[in-house]
Amino acid sequence: MSDYQSLKSLYTTSPAFAPLVPVGLLPYLAFALLFLTFILAFYVSTLPKATVPIRETAVSSVASLLGGFGVVALFCTVGVYV
Repeated sequence: MSDYQSLKSLYTTSPAFAPLVPVGLLPYLAFALLFLTFILAFYVSTLPKATVPIRETAVSSVASLLGGFGVVALFCTVGVYV
C-alpha cells in the first residue's frame, strides 16, 4: 500500500506533459515533411538505374523517414495523437 501512496503523491506533484514541438507548428511541419517526401520520391524515380543502388537506397530511406514523420505530424494535427 505504501507503493501506491508514493506513486500517487509523485503523480500529483509531477508537472503536466508539454510537447517538444508546439502544437501550432504541426501543420507546417507535416506539410514540409510530406512535400520533401514527394520531391525525393520524384528524384529517386528519375535516377539512372545502377548495378549497385546505394544512392537510390539512401535517398529512398530518407524519403521514407520523412514520410513517416510527416504522416505522424499530420495525424497529430487533426487530433489523432499517435
